[in-house]
Amino acid sequence: MHSFEELAVKFENHFNKRHFPSNPSTLYDAAQYILKIGGKRVRPVGVLMGNELFSEIQDDAFHVATAIELFHNFSLIHDDIMDKAPLRRGVETVHTKYGDSTALLAGDVMLVAAYEEINKIHSSKLHDILNLFNKTAKEVCEGQQLDMDFELKDQVHFEEYLQMITLKTSVLLAASMQMGAILGGAGAGNQDHLYEVGKNLGIAFQVQDDYLDAFGNPDKFGKQVGGDILANKKTFLLIHALDVANAQQKKELQHLLKGNDPDKIERVLQIFKDCKVGEWASTLKQQYFNLAMKHLEATAVLHSRKESLEKLAQYLLPRES
Repeated sequence: MHSFEELAVKFENHFNKRHFPSNPSTLYDAAQYILKIGGKRVRPVGVLMGNELFSEIQDDAFHVATAIELFHNFSLIHDDIMDKAPLRRGVETVHTKYGDSTALLAGDVMLVAAYEEINKIHSSKLHDILNLFNKTAKEVCEGQQLDMDFELKDQVHFEEYLQMITLKTSVLLAASMQMGAILGGAGAGNQDHLYEVGKNLGIAFQVQDDYLDAFGNPDKFGKQVGGDILANKKTFLLIHALDVANAQQKKELQHLLKGNDPDKIERVLQIFKDCKVGEWASTLKQQYFNLAMKHLEATAVLHSRKESLEKLAQYLLPRES
């Protein structure tokens, strides 16, 4: 069994190449740009780990992992356009550097490239992989639409936000692990458990991401701190603050959400601190982490084969702020 770090190196060696033609360079350089920014490659490595949990890693797993990473970056390009985000992983977003129109097309060709990778699979399990990939791709788009819809709503309930996050963020990690399990020959029950591992880790990761957007160090986080506040995003933190705030705090929050005061970020963050949303978010993150580990424990393979996934979960979540 390989560690996450070892598999990340294996995947990077496979993935680290130019994935697009040279011309027109105005399009394909933009598509290649976001891939050079890097990242932890958690989702594609999740494919490899899901595969290795049940068998030796198949060559097809690298095609699926590549498709997952290309799809993920397609979604990031389009999300950044919709969110008007200036930074991604500490550098200019594609639309900031190349313009909105080129960024849209770069995302489009990246999605096509993802399907080209899936088409390289020789396995008899291609049909199952493609069905899960298509289902997941639609869910990610549904989640992004819900995210935008929530910006226009005065109130979003916890359950609504949880559904949105599950679709937008968690299902891709969940599907990555299940696709790996499919290639590894896992039965339906084990596939379901591994999907739940990825889904609940994804939710826990998003709780942490919401926290870091508000309280994180931008030099370590690589994103504009307070971006969710400026965009009036209904995050785990804001939803909980509105639930527990006193009348005066709630009134001020609602006022800040409707306006664009120059000190908006600072004032919202102070209310978050007064409402102890950071402590609440830490507890919520642990709940979903524990649920993920419960499903991993229920997966019917030797415990020694699960250790790499356990270490991955611990690696993902205790991020510094």
